Amino acid sequence: MKKRAVVPNIILSLLCILCVAPFILLVIASLTDENELIVHGYSFLPKKWSITAYVYLIQQAAVIVRAYGITILVTIAGTCVGVMLVSMLAYPLSRKDLPYGKVLAFIVFFTMLFNGGLVPTYLMYVRYFELKNTLWGLLIPGLLVNSFYVMIMRAYFVSSIPEAVIESAYMDGAGEFMIYIKIVMPLAVPIVATIGLFVGIAYWNDWYNGLIYITDPKLFSIQNVLNRIISDAQFLSSSNLGSTVNSAAVSLPTTAVRMAIAVITIMPILIAYPFFQKYFVRGISIGAVKG
Repeated sequence: MKKRAVVPNIILSLLCILCVAPFILLVIASLTDENELIVHGYSFLPKKWSITAYVYLIQQAAVIVRAYGITILVTIAGTCVGVMLVSMLAYPLSRKDLPYGKVLAFIVFFTMLFNGGLVPTYLMYVRYFELKNTLWGLLIPGLLVNSFYVMIMRAYFVSSIPEAVIESAYMDGAGEFMIYIKIVMPLAVPIVATIGLFVGIAYWNDWYNGLIYITDPKLFSIQNVLNRIISDAQFLSSSNLGSTVNSAAVSLPTTAVRMAIAVITIMPILIAYPFFQKYFVRGISIGAVKG
């Protein structure tokens, strides 16, 4: 049995290396001298190291820290509310006795294929909901409820929540809300954690809502701030302002700065992922047993 496991272990080890190698190269590139990147490209063993990119980001620390705080707040609030709304919509749709359940399920599915478009959506959120230059503009548009997540959670409820458990709760006098809180949600921890991670990553990586609905720099998320930093660095590096800009500013390491920005952006997700990994494994195990 151990001999049979050798080949799969080797294959999985190679796959792990292929997955980890780009992150290692990303970190090394952020610590590589700009000229070295331009002349020799990316390398795991660069000839010249430099921390200029991180020094430049440290100079922007006040702005970055505020943007991190906004992003963390929006991510936590959006994930909690989003998962709650998704589960509260998915659970009724999973019940066979829901009136007009098929019609409602079709409406949810329909939104996966078609939407109102950018202009009507923008006008609705800005003119009627007044979300422009508010934290709600980062929180609400398009991310609180995702129909794809609703359909995934609905399928989990159908396959993993026994109807006998719900019926027994009815016999004991429990109402719908009590069943949802006390029975369904505790049994759905794996899918809730999985959807929560997906929603959280979507909020963390979201730059589009900030680009569309936020013009006040004090409300920029980390993604919008870092995009602004990249644009400023490229402008300073490519400008011909002569004596009005010092030589250090003109020679900013734009490539290394982009790599450093990617590092500080992705690190919180890498740190959070191991805490959710066991729920992924549990969900896969449940799916294998059901299959």
